[in-house]
Amino acid sequence: MSTQHTYRVIVRGTFDGLSEESRSRLLSEVEEHGLAAMQFTEEGSLTYDRTLKHFSYRLVVVSDAADGDEMAGALAEERVENALRALGHGYKALRSTVTDLDTMKINYKR
Repeated sequence: MSTQHTYRVIVRGTFDGLSEESRSRLLSEVEEHGLAAMQFTEEGSLTYDRTLKHFSYRLVVVSDAADGDEMAGALAEERVENALRALGHGYKALRSTVTDLDTMKINYKR
């Protein structure tokens, strides 16, 4: 049994080929997905603005430490793909930034 690490992952992407229905739904919910909505959760927190160009998802991923940051990023991107597909939103160019919370150094003030 290997050690599990907790990762915070930000997945960024671009909306692509949005249908009129998707555009309308995203615009009607834009206030719920702004800066105040930025949270790291297991299911993911979607943020975007009124231009409907770029978006970001913030996720918490628990994965084997031996698999490293790359696996955590891949798992997060897969979750985002599934979530966007389920909502019917088109996307492209996903990329992720991963932070391993278990190895992060914290500098405390003295």
